[in-house]
Amino acid sequence: MALNLKQLTIIFVLLANVNNVFSQLGFSHEIGAIVGPVQFRSDFGSRNEEETNFGNSGIGIGIVHYINFAYRADCNCYSTDTYFNDHFKLRSEISWNKTNLQHHGEWVGPDNVSDNADRLRAQRGVAENFDVGMQLEYFPLSIRSFQAFSYRFAPFISLGAHYTSSSPQGSTDYGDGNIFNQNNIYSYWFDPATDTEYPINLDKVNAWSVVTSVGVRYKLTELSDLMLDLRWQYYFSDWIDGLDHKLDYNKYNDWLVWLNFGYIYYLD
Repeated sequence: MALNLKQLTIIFVLLANVNNVFSQLGFSHEIGAIVGPVQFRSDFGSRNEEETNFGNSGIGIGIVHYINFAYRADCNCYSTDTYFNDHFKLRSEISWNKTNLQHHGEWVGPDNVSDNADRLRAQRGVAENFDVGMQLEYFPLSIRSFQAFSYRFAPFISLGAHYTSSSPQGSTDYGDGNIFNQNNIYSYWFDPATDTEYPINLDKVNAWSVVTSVGVRYKLTELSDLMLDLRWQYYFSDWIDGLDHKLDYNKYNDWLVWLNFGYIYYLD
């Protein structure tokens, strides 16, 4: 855990330094909070089944900070009128999400009475992630005009990178209750004669991820906005949920979809 905290601290300090550089250039700041439901797509269940996607849902919360290039805090005036300044914002974020995981869908349906189905039904997991990262948001409409109430809604898209510290959990009620006993897990996941890596690992994981989203802001007051943001986050690891089996129907890395609602306040 000390390694996780050290690496997260380094990333946080780097983000803080980037924000500080832009602050010294005079750009203004916004701060806000986000919260909303998360769908975590992992090796639990089959990802193309809606029972899995809706069954493995959790919650996410976060704090966000923006550099607003369209306005200067040092003079209470608009910045130089360039396309970049009027259409882009830089977003920094600290967030946390947690999802309780089970196997859903055809492999654990009531008509499936095999030992393997019982093993899947008995397994539980938790994906719990702490994120720090940065995204560049693009607003097709003018940010200046939005701030001047020329229109109430301002759509945006974003792209960025996050660093994640994951604390996966796993358990089973099958057999002797030991998740690391191969007799208690789905038999096709592990063959000691050919497989060298056990498909379950509950050690803490550090991983980078790519984050992209589409959303909209609503101008609430001169100094505040409401935000709706639909995020897709892809991790460069398949161990975020603590489970990495090699079956074809779950061969991709873990990822999530997060619909978050936010409140943004303009500091200066």
